[in-house]
Amino acid sequence: MTASQALWTPSPARVEASAMTAFRRACERRTGRALPDTRALHRWSLEEPGAFWEAVWDTFEVLGEKGERRLADGDAMPGARFFPDATLNFAENILRQRPGVGDGDDALVWRVEDAGGGRWSWAELRAAVSRLTQALRASGIRSGDRVAALLPNGPEAVAAMLAASAVGAVWCSASPDFGARGVLDRFGQIAPRLLFACAVYRYAGKAIDLGAKLAEIAGGLPTLERVVIIGEGGEALARQLPDATTLDAFLEPFAPGATRFEPLPFDHPLAILFSSGTTGVPKCIVHRAGGVLLQHLKEQGLHSDVQAGDRVFYFTTLGWMMWNWLLSGLAQGATLLLFDGSPFHPGPAVLWDYAAQERATHFGTSAKYIDALRKSGLKPAASHDLARLRAVLSTGSPLSADGFRFVYEGVKRDLHLASISGGTDIVSCFVLGDPTRPVHAGEIQGPGLGMAVEVWNEAGQPAAVGEKGELVCRRPFPSMPLGFWNDEGGARYRAAYFERFAGVWCHGDYAETTPHGGFVIHGRSDATLNPGGVRIGTAEIYAQVERIPEVAEAIAVAQDWEGDVRVVLFVRLAEGAVLDEALERRIRQGIREGASPRHVPARILAVADIPRTKSGKIVELAVREALHGRPVANTEALANPEALRLFANREELTR
Repeated sequence: MTASQALWTPSPARVEASAMTAFRRACERRTGRALPDTRALHRWSLEEPGAFWEAVWDTFEVLGEKGERRLADGDAMPGARFFPDATLNFAENILRQRPGVGDGDDALVWRVEDAGGGRWSWAELRAAVSRLTQALRASGIRSGDRVAALLPNGPEAVAAMLAASAVGAVWCSASPDFGARGVLDRFGQIAPRLLFACAVYRYAGKAIDLGAKLAEIAGGLPTLERVVIIGEGGEALARQLPDATTLDAFLEPFAPGATRFEPLPFDHPLAILFSSGTTGVPKCIVHRAGGVLLQHLKEQGLHSDVQAGDRVFYFTTLGWMMWNWLLSGLAQGATLLLFDGSPFHPGPAVLWDYAAQERATHFGTSAKYIDALRKSGLKPAASHDLARLRAVLSTGSPLSADGFRFVYEGVKRDLHLASISGGTDIVSCFVLGDPTRPVHAGEIQGPGLGMAVEVWNEAGQPAAVGEKGELVCRRPFPSMPLGFWNDEGGARYRAAYFERFAGVWCHGDYAETTPHGGFVIHGRSDATLNPGGVRIGTAEIYAQVERIPEVAEAIAVAQDWEGDVRVVLFVRLAEGAVLDEALERRIRQGIREGASPRHVPARILAVADIPRTKSGKIVELAVREALHGRPVANTEALANPEALRLFANREELTR
């Protein structure tokens, strides 16, 4: 990759006012060594990991007992333990009082499409958590028990998660649009004792009843002792389900008061997150409370510059790790702006109406949303007052250079655009933004502090700048999972991340480093195309194809062909567009000129839809299996599994 001109450079005043600068200077004072910029700070964070993570603990004033040791078995990966003698409670740190934030200030604001919403103050959130904590304890929920949720992205979900954490229960969640089989594939593995659920959720202007689905789910979880129904239709459904009650009835005996937070080890299980499960039963990834807390404090407070009084929006559901990430913004004293429903109902302006009306300082979304917004024709810069907006965050898939440029041209010129990448596996980021450094088109700015992230070639050596390879992390970090649920001895866990390179986390992303010290992600390694023995990242193809107005979305897969593989590109066309010879020529030309001749697909075919996960990620592996007539292991993980039929038995692919 050649060096590109910066799209945005923070002003000296903005750099000076950032929490990253304040933290860097504090670390200089702590260590007595010069740390002139973030790169020097990053180098020190790797040289002295125990001291670095202690600085994070102290800077954000973590509530708890730090203990004597900062890092034990620091060379073991997996096996290293950060703060092995510490005790803390995740919820207590999330709900703590921050300077400048009053009890009456907004903690949560929520909206459901264009159907209204509401807000809770900090006092109201703390009262809700207090009552829920008492109710959980009265129901017999204790440390280590699993509490599950099938809920929309609303205030009750936040309060329920924090209450579960307060008593030491292990939280797990899914969004209500999951099918019953998909929910059971997840919750059925971890044996929850209590389930929070809704009777109705709304999407694209429609109210969708969950009664039959919830009955099937509850009946398929033999360990379930109580179902708590939240929201409209709750009373009627609670009468139909055994061991069910409404949230009001669940809380009725308890008055709000001071919450009793269970002091727990740093490595106490906080939550179980689930892999997408598109190639088999989802993995149940167990995350440790202290590690998640420190990572999120660092990522939001330093890399994203979220400060007390900020108003943070992220478009997500309870089925995506970004919901857990968003919730941690409360620990900075920020207001969370929650949204549930379709981001394009009743039109493309709905999220920007919300951001403008609620004076959002941070707007988070997926790269797919940014591309869809660009193609919708809406330019929020011209239609909305975004005076307070300081940052746009993008994740879920690689953000193209065109996507970067659109944000600066169509949203706001003076803001920090932070493309971030990590995953459910670590419920945090490997590479992300830096508010003190320039932003370049198509590039993630750099590695997270404390994260020894590199790109390695096939021989297990650091790749040269611009050379593509595997994204790895060669040293331990606090939010490494405890392991997988029901994986005695950790064999599945080690095989998932440490089999490729011994003692090094191999994340499964195909990437390269840039001359600016940044990163470009080219897609998942397991979806990388390999025609003629040359590895090609799918994101490189999408970046060229999706800039063509007639193409709404695309997916590229490898088809077995004559002892090798060939690249097949499927395109979902914009309304009214036709895949004729002229459009095919333009697609091929765009790929050839923008990527390389090797990236040009052997076949281009139109499809009416492209299958994706509940969080909006397209599923190349599932399409590849369907293309070859092989069964797809877990279609319940897909938002639109019926789309897979469009890729099977294609006569055009027999020649």
